[in-house]
Amino acid sequence: MPDRRLDASALRDWAHTAVGELITHTDEINRLNVFPVADSDTGTNMLFTMRSALAEAKSSAGSGDVTAVAAALSEGALHGARGNSGVILSQILRGLADVTASAAADTGGALADVDAALLGAALRHGVGLVVSSMGGRQVDGTIVSVLLAAAETVEHEAAQGAELGDALAAAGDAAAAALERTPDQLTVLADAGVVDAGGRGLLVLLDALTATVSGHAAARRPYEPAPPPLEITAAEPAPPQFEVMYLLADCEAAVVDGLRSRLDELGDSVGIAASGDGSDRYSVHVHTDDAGAAVEAGLAAGAVSKIQISVLTTGPARVSPGGWSRERAVLAVVDGDGAAALFSQEGAFVLRPESDQIPPSLRSGPPVSPHGVSARQLLRALVDTGAAQVMVLPNGYVAAEEMVAGATAGIGWGIDVVALPAASMVQGLAALAVHDPGRQAVDDGYTMARAAAGARHGSVRIATEHALTWAGACQPGDGLGIAGDEVLVVGKDVSTAAAGLVDLLLVAGGELVTVLLGQGVDPGVAEALAAHMHRRHPGIELTTYDTGHRGDVLLIGVE
Repeated sequence: MPDRRLDASALRDWAHTAVGELITHTDEINRLNVFPVADSDTGTNMLFTMRSALAEAKSSAGSGDVTAVAAALSEGALHGARGNSGVILSQILRGLADVTASAAADTGGALADVDAALLGAALRHGVGLVVSSMGGRQVDGTIVSVLLAAAETVEHEAAQGAELGDALAAAGDAAAAALERTPDQLTVLADAGVVDAGGRGLLVLLDALTATVSGHAAARRPYEPAPPPLEITAAEPAPPQFEVMYLLADCEAAVVDGLRSRLDELGDSVGIAASGDGSDRYSVHVHTDDAGAAVEAGLAAGAVSKIQISVLTTGPARVSPGGWSRERAVLAVVDGDGAAALFSQEGAFVLRPESDQIPPSLRSGPPVSPHGVSARQLLRALVDTGAAQVMVLPNGYVAAEEMVAGATAGIGWGIDVVALPAASMVQGLAALAVHDPGRQAVDDGYTMARAAAGARHGSVRIATEHALTWAGACQPGDGLGIAGDEVLVVGKDVSTAAAGLVDLLLVAGGELVTVLLGQGVDPGVAEALAAHMHRRHPGIELTTYDTGHRGDVLLIGVE
């Protein structure tokens, strides 16, 4: 298949893919992190910076101008940069934003896409911006070496007339080779038996871009620390205690040099990255023992905001509480455009299974996949909520083993995951209706779980073959009312089966009947059911939603 153009849509898709790949590789990257400080957070910092870039790019979703998307990625990364690696990543994205903006200005109009020549220029410009943000000092064996190898390769391939996909594939291989050489260039990496963590993260981003453009990316070997040699070394000075980051505004360029000198006196790993829009805004980063003095230096230089002070550790790192943008969220797994809109309006984040991931129990016709949403997809969605606590409504679309694996992985990320017993979207709605983020998590979770479990539910599907059920024989086209995995009602059509199933569910009482209409259901079904409720169950409220879900034509809940 031909390569995809790197237009505005593809650039947003790359950012989305990059976040997913960073989630997958964060632990690997963190284990490699020994330079400039062995604080095991390079992967985490790159992930959160890229997530901030993606969030900003989503806000420009209506734009078909690749320049606008590149600018949004740059802006989001600058404002959400975490750690030294996050500052560097923000400058790489700024390189793309600057070069695309310049190209658009040269043509006097919007830029449709990025070709190999333009990407090579963007990566080359990114090298200069990264080095500048680090005070003009280029250390061989770091992410800069890997970025430079990628830039040179794309430039060479473009000069030879290569298409973007081929240039990216070659750049990925060149970056991997440069990554393998980093221990030979930096003693601290050789001593630890690792390649550079930032370079590994950059390779993940390049491979994600290759996959976005060409549909496939090279398989990379796992990069794990080699066992250190047994030798006695002299004790080294203790590393700085704190990582300090903040945004700086209203600061003239001449003052920045003075700020950099002051931060160099206070610590190391100084990074001052400028915004790419020509304003006097900067992202500031330093490792220091005197966090207060580092902040005071910024206050003397301009207006300081978004101050982040973290304790540097040398052990394995997970996401710190400060990495989450909200305290609690609800994640609902739903199917159908209407269902996504409904749950979103009620304040939930939504995860939608692909068409071949609907479990057989919720799908008419022959089974395609028995698994539903995977643990990896669930983990990605948990991280994307940006919340420290997440209540999960699986709604029947997540197998138990995938739920446990995904939740366990989320807990490993520092997320407090609570899986609620919602086996259907109607139970999920019942739980969401009583959600209160102001309550303690255990109280909120218990109340939601009780509401979900208390909602009796069933479904209606259309028979596809002759069969004998607990409710009698059925033939193709009949409506089947199902509860507890058993057919309890056989009707001549969907409306008749729905009415019979509602009657059975209301035997134990109830005040509210909720009906979700699936994809392609005749609106007359809702009208017929409303008439039935008026005749047989006056005083009981009926609510219907056109959710457009696949599989069973109706989902019915009683509360």
